[in-house]
Amino acid sequence: MAISSDTTHDQPQPGRPPWEVTRSVWSALFVREFLARLMADRLAWFWMIVEPIAFVAIMIAVRVVVLGHDAQIAGAEFVPWMITGLLGFFLFRENMQRPIGAIEANQGLFAYRQVKPVDTVLVRCYLEGMTRSVIFLLFIAVGALIQLDLLPDRPVMAMAGWMSLWALGIGAGLTLSALSALVPEISKLVRIVSLPLLILSNVIAPLHLLPHDLLVYLMYNPIVHGIEYMRVGFFPYYEPLPGTDITYLWYWALGLIALGLMLHLRFELRLKAK
Repeated sequence: MAISSDTTHDQPQPGRPPWEVTRSVWSALFVREFLARLMADRLAWFWMIVEPIAFVAIMIAVRVVVLGHDAQIAGAEFVPWMITGLLGFFLFRENMQRPIGAIEANQGLFAYRQVKPVDTVLVRCYLEGMTRSVIFLLFIAVGALIQLDLLPDRPVMAMAGWMSLWALGIGAGLTLSALSALVPEISKLVRIVSLPLLILSNVIAPLHLLPHDLLVYLMYNPIVHGIEYMRVGFFPYYEPLPGTDITYLWYWALGLIALGLMLHLRFELRLKAK
């Protein structure tokens, strides 16, 4: 009996499936990120809501005071048009920028072999996307109360545009988080290009006013396609920019996601040792 007992004890015990280990790691990282974001700054959630409101207020003031009249957007009111563009761009921007510091912030956790650098990036992107989605829903709810036309006419299309911008941001975040950990100067460059991207993504000023020869080059920006597609879902009579194609955005999104995952896989040991 003793021999039988020892033999049974010495047999290898089955471990948890990889997907279950990954789910546990992501759950723990999500709680860590959520609490860090909530407790790092008491006004963090406040500024997430105030930022787009401040942008809209400034743009309306500039339009009315400087030009002396309200902006005219074919098929949509100016304020809802700008709100949808700003929130869509902020979704992309935060998913692109926030993951850059995820690897360094969680460096101590890499002592556990179950935690990979890519896990910290994906969890941070998920948190950013969910946070921005909740804020967008709050804007829609408040807009309905004050009779602002923010209810999507085609909810599925509006959601598809939102998810496309989220996927594009995740791809950019995965790629830039790996590159910036290897070359720190890249993080500074990303912050510099954020403002030009805001201006060139049809967010605060309609690009259809530009000459066609220039517009052709600006349509290479995939963010424009996601924002325009989302606006078509919100406003039933809105005419998107010529050449708008959500498939083009997804080529960028899937390409960046694949590139980011390959970089994390190839340089995993270097990322852990940073």
